[in-house]
Amino acid sequence: MTEAGAPRKPGRPSNGDSRAAKGNATVPAAVRAMAMFEIFAREQRELTKSDVARMLDLPESSTSDLLNTLYSIGYLSRTPTTRRYYPTGRLLSVASDVAVNDPLLAFGAEACGLLSQRTGETSSLSTRADASIKIIAVSQGRHRLRYVVNPGDSFSIHGTAQGKALLSTMPDDERGRLLRLKALPRMTPNTRVEPLEIEQHIEESKKRGWFASRDEGTVGVSSFALAGRVGLHDVSLGIIGPTERIAGDGDRLVPILLEVGEAVFGD
Repeated sequence: MTEAGAPRKPGRPSNGDSRAAKGNATVPAAVRAMAMFEIFAREQRELTKSDVARMLDLPESSTSDLLNTLYSIGYLSRTPTTRRYYPTGRLLSVASDVAVNDPLLAFGAEACGLLSQRTGETSSLSTRADASIKIIAVSQGRHRLRYVVNPGDSFSIHGTAQGKALLSTMPDDERGRLLRLKALPRMTPNTRVEPLEIEQHIEESKKRGWFASRDEGTVGVSSFALAGRVGLHDVSLGIIGPTERIAGDGDRLVPILLEVGEAVFGD
């Protein structure tokens, strides 16, 4: 069973930045290096030392030291005659290696595992991907007839409990634009497709602390979910399964969901 702007110049910190640097032991060279890579990502072209100095608002001598250091350890390439710089593939390689052990994946595996262990149902953790949700982690339930979902799968944001939970984390105006950007598809007779109705339903669910979907994304599939935050990521944790079993077991499942949510997300 399945259900279907430019960066701020960091070179000369404001007084507020200076206080933050002293209190948090900020290393200016590290800030400048990351800001430089953001500039290359924005410009998407080779840059001279003067270009980088101007965009970072730094003296050319300091910029030269920064560029030469990153060039010497393989993070930048340099043209032989024009002396223009551009990032090499080493940064992407390192980032890819880091992403393999993304803390969000580890968090999701533990949270879903705990929820499935206590409920016996399939559990998943998801994030928002534009007008959809993307499954990050899954723990399969123990029942022979169960919801089957895999990490990387995408589903509608308005027809799932996890989607509604993620919509609740958005600012009202941003959520309103998303729901009205184009006509929302009606997957089943129970799918809510009117933006105002969806917004009212989300606000009511937000007050009680959990979200539900009954046969809205796929006939015969229901779910419960709540929203949480992991680092900088808004996520939703939910239980999914056959409507016949899930909808009738809400009095047991929802309290467990809330308890697990408090345990993994805190207050």
